Amino acid sequence: AAMKNLSVEAMSNRATPVWKIAGLCILLASLVWLVFGQTLGHQFVNLDDESYVYANPVVSQGLTAQAIGWASTHIVSHNWHPLTTISHMVDCQLFDLKPAGHHFTNVMLHTIAAILLLIVLHQMTGALWRSAFVAAIFAIHPLRVESVAWIAERKDVLSAVFFMLTIGAYVQFVRRPTFLRYLILSIFFALGLMSKPMLVTVPFVLLLLDYWPLRRFQTARSTISKLLLEKIPLLILAAPVAAVTVVIQRHGINSVENLSPPWRIGNAFVSLLIYIRQMLWPFDLAVFYPHSGDQLPLWQIAISSALFIAITAAVFVVRKQRPYFLSGWLWYVSMLAPVIGIIQVGSQAHADRYTYLPQIGLYLAATWGMADFSLRWPNGRLILRISAGFVLGLSMWRAWNQASFWRDSQSLWNHALTATDDNDLAHERLASALLDKDRPDEAIVQAQLAINLKADNASAQNDFGVALARRGQPEEAITHFWKALEADPNLSRLHYNIANVLVAKGDAAQATLHYQKQLEIDPNFAEAHNNFATLLLREGDLDQATDHLAKALQLKPNYAEARNNLAVALSQKGGFWQRLL
Repeated sequence: AAMKNLSVEAMSNRATPVWKIAGLCILLASLVWLVFGQTLGHQFVNLDDESYVYANPVVSQGLTAQAIGWASTHIVSHNWHPLTTISHMVDCQLFDLKPAGHHFTNVMLHTIAAILLLIVLHQMTGALWRSAFVAAIFAIHPLRVESVAWIAERKDVLSAVFFMLTIGAYVQFVRRPTFLRYLILSIFFALGLMSKPMLVTVPFVLLLLDYWPLRRFQTARSTISKLLLEKIPLLILAAPVAAVTVVIQRHGINSVENLSPPWRIGNAFVSLLIYIRQMLWPFDLAVFYPHSGDQLPLWQIAISSALFIAITAAVFVVRKQRPYFLSGWLWYVSMLAPVIGIIQVGSQAHADRYTYLPQIGLYLAATWGMADFSLRWPNGRLILRISAGFVLGLSMWRAWNQASFWRDSQSLWNHALTATDDNDLAHERLASALLDKDRPDEAIVQAQLAINLKADNASAQNDFGVALARRGQPEEAITHFWKALEADPNLSRLHYNIANVLVAKGDAAQATLHYQKQLEIDPNFAEAHNNFATLLLREGDLDQATDHLAKALQLKPNYAEARNNLAVALSQKGGFWQRLL
């Protein structure tokens, strides 16, 4: 009797040998590692990896009780996702700051998510090969690369594991509703929310699964009101997370914050269709796509809006004959809703990573639709198998190629410049990567290109200043630093860079003000504490100098320069024998 709620198709689960499912899981894992195994040889990249991992003094010191408390109460890069932050701490504990280990965790989590997707789809539908294809295309589509190859996108792959576990627990609850099963479902959902708040729309996705493939809408006992009431505890879990995220991210809204709602809605419709185009034609993918602002062509908005309305109407019209079209399409739209840009965070028009879980809905609709239509064709099954093999082969090739661009920052941004136009962020980040390799002349070229596209790009002005300072041109460097300061007074490391140049010029008083301002903005910046202490030592303020050096070593215990400076400071204070270094 408990099975009546489940799809009729799912009854065939019992007939599927375990060895066949296990074999497909192994094959799926092999596909993932063939595509993404290369990332174990990749480096960190200079977009968010620093704030999430290697330049985050709390995270990089590994897992402690104090660090777990910090993760629960602090915002990292405009996100509250304590479980993701803790997972980065675990990696630092296990692998230190060796990127291979961090990449390994990302690929493992993605592998687990893909295997769980296969299992839960098979549980719900009983259609093993269709479920396997959906899981495979999810696993190795080129749009997945950003979520898997980018260490800072740990939140995608970690939340995906809990998302799949939530669906699996929900299927078990539907089979036999008990308090314990609902509690397990709620725990998985809560863990998912703590990995990435984008999962707030999961209760709606579960309602779609009730429609198809679980077909709970068709049973007399299961009225819609009962199904809605069933989701209320999950909505109660999601509501505060959604509210906190909106408040946090309002502070993270970037240069398009003044864009009027009609333009944001227009970009949302265009993005919905762009993701479909990228799904079908995965070429020219990039880590960053510049936002067109109010320059987005009206014809694009008009066509995208019309197509959206037409598709929505069409899936509704055929819902009785083809329920998977309605369920899959609304899965896609609802899961994209939190990141579609109505509330704009950052200056991107759209992003590959946003398709990670939403596009499963489209894979479901397309796979079930093509499989059903193929039954009408002569040799339909053969054509379908050949087509599926071709699609997976093409995806693997494109995904492997796309993942190769993530090997380091320079490669990543060079590719972004090839794949996009007028990308000031890509020029600026490439300039920063070149500075990291001590190539100031090339960095100046890229910084200038970024400034040509966007004169108030504070980071580009800052890069330009750093490059000039390295070339021994402090006066010219200061000019660019002032321009950066005008564009963004709170830019990371800007006051630190200004202070360093002022020290070189002999202006200790002004340098002191800028070191203080830098440490006010970022009190956990070890290098700023060290350099300020060096200036204080020169000025004879030994007490303040030792305080700042102690703080630098607390933040970076292996910071050799700060350790040496502290030895000098304590020696000058007459406390040399007290050093416990």
